[in-house]
Amino acid sequence: MKVDVEDVTTLKKILHIEIPKADVHRELDKAYTTLKKNVRIKGFRPGKVPRSILEQRFKKDVHAEVFGQLIQESYVEALRETEFVPLGEPIVDSPELEADQPYHYSATIEVRPFIQDLNLGSLRLKKNVYRVADDEVETQLKVLQKNQAKLRTIEEDRPVEKGDFVLIDYEGFKDGKPFAPAGKTENFLVEVDSGRILEDFDQQLLGMRPKTTKEFLMHFPDHYFNKDLSGLDITFTVMLKEIREELLPEIDDEFAKSLGKHETITELKQAIRKELERSYEARSEQELRHDIINKLLEQATIELPEVLINHELSAVVNEAKEAVSHRGLSLEETGQTEETLSENYRPLAERRVREYLLLEKVIDQEGLTATDEILEQAYNEMAENMHQPVNTIKQFHENNKEAYEVFKQRVLEKEAIKSIIASSTLETIEK
Repeated sequence: MKVDVEDVTTLKKILHIEIPKADVHRELDKAYTTLKKNVRIKGFRPGKVPRSILEQRFKKDVHAEVFGQLIQESYVEALRETEFVPLGEPIVDSPELEADQPYHYSATIEVRPFIQDLNLGSLRLKKNVYRVADDEVETQLKVLQKNQAKLRTIEEDRPVEKGDFVLIDYEGFKDGKPFAPAGKTENFLVEVDSGRILEDFDQQLLGMRPKTTKEFLMHFPDHYFNKDLSGLDITFTVMLKEIREELLPEIDDEFAKSLGKHETITELKQAIRKELERSYEARSEQELRHDIINKLLEQATIELPEVLINHELSAVVNEAKEAVSHRGLSLEETGQTEETLSENYRPLAERRVREYLLLEKVIDQEGLTATDEILEQAYNEMAENMHQPVNTIKQFHENNKEAYEVFKQRVLEKEAIKSIIASSTLETIEK
């Protein structure tokens, strides 16, 4: 077999591969021999069908099978010979197979960029340390209290006030006709002055009384997320059905017990504080990681493989689309397309690829491995953060190879960050 390498760029290579005619003959002979043993054709005894007949009937299928096998085997051999480690799958240009000719094809690959050894000891890093204030715990308590609130219909005839919940029917009109983008909704429950709806609509609800109807004109901002409404004047008809008030539970031991995990309000506050501390620690670590990558980028100029950018960009765009979907919206309603998302998020994807390549370099440079002990600790941390049994977490990853590889990579990256911190000079800053 012969392999010629064409350097398109420092990262992109085209492998021009020639498979000798003898190898092509041998594999075709093997394929036809196997076919001859198994095929059944009327008029011929089993195993006695002439090859010429087989070629007439099955040439296309046999050539496709042989051609696929030859490419797979020769590609692996070519990588071994050139010592290339490709990123992703190759782009194969494969012409038709000819029985009496050597087989030529090309495989385009991208390889990992070279990164010079990093001077970790020269890094000067800063880590922000955040302390949980008492009023933050109280704020979270009030959030829990509001989540447990109940609503009571107000029987007295009084106008809507700020903080009330109202049950309304509404419909939007344009030029005197129902306008679908503005919606027609029944039994819509909203808290007045909560910021959930546009302020102009919100303000129109103030002062209304139960069983009354109101009509008003509202202008949608030019940059409103729904492009079908942006810049338009829409007339709304609103029927106020009920006013409801919020009944908040007392914040006491009974309240703590009602949440199902704590016996006293003191225990609940301690749990809230611990969760806030964990959140702050995660924020601190993320900021430090960002600082580390920025400092390492000052030492290394990295040419980014397009295959890694595209892979990461696809993941980022999918994350953005899921976030939009969770808000109950479509991309069209937000005025975006997959193309604009790709354009907007490409810098983030490139940043993530640089981060991945730098940490891979540190892992290799420092000879880091994910030992059983390290993985076990990571499983325990994940189980605590996700509030799930550690065996459940482990079983999921043991049964899902792709998830396990992602998990292991993240563990190794955390070990790389620890190694960088241990080698550098770190200053902590109280916040």
